[in-house]
Amino acid sequence: MTQPQERAGVATFKGNPLTLIGPELKAGDKAPDFSLNKSLVESVSLSDYAGKVKLISVVPSIDTGVCDAQTRRFNEAAAALGDNVAVLTVSVDLPFAQARWCGAAGVDKVVLLSDYKNNSFGEAYGVFIKEFALDMRSIFIIDGDNIIRYVEYLPEMTEHPNYEQAIEAAKALI
Repeated sequence: MTQPQERAGVATFKGNPLTLIGPELKAGDKAPDFSLNKSLVESVSLSDYAGKVKLISVVPSIDTGVCDAQTRRFNEAAAALGDNVAVLTVSVDLPFAQARWCGAAGVDKVVLLSDYKNNSFGEAYGVFIKEFALDMRSIFIIDGDNIIRYVEYLPEMTEHPNYEQAIEAAKALI
Protein backbone atom coordinates (compact mmCIF):
# COMPACT_ATOMS: atom_id res chain seq x y z
CA MET A 1 0.00 0.00 0.00
CA THR A 2 1.35 3.41 -0.91
CA GLN A 3 1.66 6.17 1.63
CA PRO A 4 -0.73 9.08 1.13
CA GLN A 5 0.78 12.27 -0.24
CA GLU A 6 1.98 14.81 2.34
CA ARG A 7 1.77 18.51 1.51
CA ALA A 8 3.93 20.36 4.04
CA GLY A 9 3.43 24.07 4.73
CA VAL A 10 0.38 24.51 2.48
CA ALA A 11 -1.72 25.72 5.41
CA THR A 12 -1.18 27.28 8.81
CA PHE A 13 -2.72 27.48 12.25
CA LYS A 14 -2.14 30.95 13.72
CA GLY A 15 0.83 31.29 11.38
CA ASN A 16 2.39 27.92 12.25
CA PRO A 17 2.85 25.60 9.24
CA LEU A 18 0.70 22.48 8.91
CA THR A 19 1.04 19.32 6.83
CA LEU A 20 -2.02 18.17 4.92
CA ILE A 21 -2.36 14.52 3.96
CA GLY A 22 -3.79 13.66 0.56
CA PRO A 23 -3.97 15.24 -2.89
CA GLU A 24 -4.88 18.81 -3.70
CA LEU A 25 -8.13 18.44 -5.61
CA LYS A 26 -9.10 20.90 -8.32
CA ALA A 27 -12.26 21.90 -10.19
CA GLY A 28 -12.83 19.34 -12.94
CA ASP A 29 -11.54 16.38 -10.86
CA LYS A 30 -13.82 13.41 -10.18
CA ALA A 31 -14.91 13.61 -6.53
CA PRO A 32 -13.39 10.79 -4.47
CA ASP A 33 -15.85 8.50 -2.73
CA PHE A 34 -15.97 8.63 1.05
CA SER A 35 -17.44 6.89 4.05
CA LEU A 36 -18.59 9.26 6.79
CA ASN A 37 -20.60 8.60 9.93
CA LYS A 38 -24.05 10.14 10.35
CA SER A 39 -24.27 8.41 13.74
CA LEU A 40 -22.11 5.87 15.55
CA VAL A 41 -23.71 3.07 13.53
CA GLU A 42 -24.95 4.73 10.30
CA SER A 43 -22.51 5.71 7.59
CA VAL A 44 -23.02 7.46 4.26
CA SER A 45 -21.01 7.71 1.06
CA LEU A 46 -20.95 9.95 -1.98
CA SER A 47 -23.47 7.66 -3.71
CA ASP A 48 -26.07 8.45 -1.03
CA TYR A 49 -26.29 11.92 -2.62
CA ALA A 50 -26.40 10.70 -6.25
CA GLY A 51 -27.78 13.21 -8.72
CA LYS A 52 -27.69 16.09 -6.23
CA VAL A 53 -25.34 19.03 -6.07
CA LYS A 54 -23.20 18.63 -2.94
CA LEU A 55 -21.92 21.64 -0.99
CA ILE A 56 -19.39 20.12 1.40
CA SER A 57 -18.22 22.43 4.16
CA VAL A 58 -15.25 21.02 6.06
CA VAL A 59 -14.50 22.31 9.56
CA PRO A 60 -11.81 21.29 12.09
CA SER A 61 -14.20 21.14 15.08
CA ILE A 62 -17.81 22.23 15.35
CA ASP A 63 -17.21 23.63 18.85
CA THR A 64 -15.02 26.53 17.72
CA GLY A 65 -16.21 30.01 16.78
CA VAL A 66 -15.33 30.02 13.08
CA CYS A 67 -16.63 26.46 12.58
CA ASP A 68 -19.86 27.35 14.38
CA ALA A 69 -20.32 30.47 12.21
CA GLN A 70 -19.46 28.58 9.01
CA THR A 71 -22.00 25.84 9.71
CA ARG A 72 -24.72 28.32 10.68
CA ARG A 73 -24.09 30.34 7.49
CA PHE A 74 -24.43 27.30 5.24
CA ASN A 75 -27.51 26.18 7.21
CA GLU A 76 -29.13 29.52 6.29
CA ALA A 77 -28.12 29.09 2.65
CA ALA A 78 -29.42 25.51 2.50
CA ALA A 79 -33.07 26.56 2.63
CA ALA A 80 -32.62 28.91 -0.32
CA LEU A 81 -30.64 26.33 -2.33
CA GLY A 82 -33.54 23.83 -2.24
CA ASP A 83 -33.87 20.07 -2.23
CA ASN A 84 -31.55 19.44 -5.18
CA VAL A 85 -28.55 20.56 -3.11
CA ALA A 86 -27.21 18.49 -0.22
CA VAL A 87 -25.40 20.75 2.24
CA LEU A 88 -22.97 18.67 4.28
CA THR A 89 -20.62 19.70 7.07
CA VAL A 90 -17.71 17.35 7.71
CA SER A 91 -15.56 17.31 10.86
CA VAL A 92 -13.80 14.70 12.98
CA ASP A 93 -16.09 15.45 15.93
CA LEU A 94 -17.92 12.38 17.19
CA PRO A 95 -21.47 12.03 15.81
CA PHE A 96 -23.10 12.53 19.21
CA ALA A 97 -21.15 15.78 19.71
CA GLN A 98 -22.33 16.93 16.27
CA ALA A 99 -25.94 16.04 17.14
CA ARG A 100 -25.68 17.90 20.46
CA TRP A 101 -24.32 20.99 18.71
CA CYS A 102 -27.07 20.89 16.02
CA GLY A 103 -29.76 20.70 18.70
CA ALA A 104 -28.28 23.56 20.70
CA ALA A 105 -27.70 25.71 17.60
CA GLY A 106 -31.05 24.98 15.97
CA VAL A 107 -29.28 23.82 12.81
CA ASP A 108 -31.63 21.57 10.85
CA LYS A 109 -30.85 21.98 7.13
CA VAL A 110 -27.16 20.98 7.10
CA VAL A 111 -26.26 17.31 7.53
CA LEU A 112 -23.30 16.92 9.89
CA LEU A 113 -21.04 13.99 9.07
CA SER A 114 -18.09 12.65 11.03
CA ASP A 115 -14.69 11.62 9.66
CA TYR A 116 -13.61 10.29 13.08
CA LYS A 117 -13.26 6.56 12.29
CA ASN A 118 -10.49 6.42 9.71
CA ASN A 119 -10.12 9.93 8.28
CA SER A 120 -10.90 8.55 4.82
CA PHE A 121 -12.59 11.77 3.74
CA GLY A 122 -9.72 13.92 4.99
CA GLU A 123 -7.11 11.86 3.19
CA ALA A 124 -9.13 11.48 -0.04
CA TYR A 125 -9.87 15.22 -0.23
CA GLY A 126 -6.41 16.36 0.91
CA VAL A 127 -7.56 18.07 4.11
CA PHE A 128 -6.38 15.75 6.91
CA ILE A 129 -4.03 17.71 9.20
CA LYS A 130 -1.12 15.49 10.24
CA GLU A 131 -0.23 17.57 13.30
CA PHE A 132 -3.75 17.68 14.84
CA ALA A 133 -5.64 14.70 13.35
CA LEU A 134 -8.37 17.15 12.29
CA ASP A 135 -9.69 18.10 8.85
CA MET A 136 -8.63 21.50 7.48
CA ARG A 137 -11.26 24.13 6.77
CA SER A 138 -12.26 23.88 3.11
CA ILE A 139 -15.24 23.94 0.74
CA PHE A 140 -16.06 21.55 -2.12
CA ILE A 141 -18.97 21.98 -4.54
CA ILE A 142 -19.67 18.76 -6.45
CA ASP A 143 -22.17 18.47 -9.29
CA GLY A 144 -24.79 15.75 -9.80
CA ASP A 145 -22.28 13.69 -11.80
CA ASN A 146 -19.75 13.84 -8.93
CA ILE A 147 -17.37 16.23 -10.67
CA ILE A 148 -15.81 18.86 -8.43
CA ARG A 149 -16.85 22.30 -9.70
CA TYR A 150 -15.50 24.54 -6.92
CA VAL A 151 -12.76 24.13 -4.31
CA GLU A 152 -11.53 26.44 -1.58
CA TYR A 153 -8.70 25.23 0.64
CA LEU A 154 -8.24 27.81 3.39
CA PRO A 155 -4.58 28.76 3.84
CA GLU A 156 -5.13 29.64 7.53
CA MET A 157 -7.21 27.40 9.77
CA THR A 158 -8.77 30.30 11.70
CA GLU A 159 -10.03 32.22 8.61
CA HIS A 160 -13.55 32.14 7.20
CA PRO A 161 -14.18 30.75 3.71
CA ASN A 162 -15.67 32.86 0.94
CA TYR A 163 -19.30 32.03 1.73
CA GLU A 164 -20.87 34.00 -1.11
CA GLN A 165 -18.58 32.56 -3.78
CA ALA A 166 -19.31 28.99 -2.59
CA ILE A 167 -23.07 29.58 -2.47
CA GLU A 168 -23.03 31.14 -5.95
CA ALA A 169 -21.04 28.15 -7.27
CA ALA A 170 -23.69 25.78 -5.88
CA LYS A 171 -26.55 27.91 -7.28
CA ALA A 172 -24.95 27.86 -10.73
CA LEU A 173 -25.30 24.06 -10.80
CA ILE A 174 -28.98 23.90 -9.88
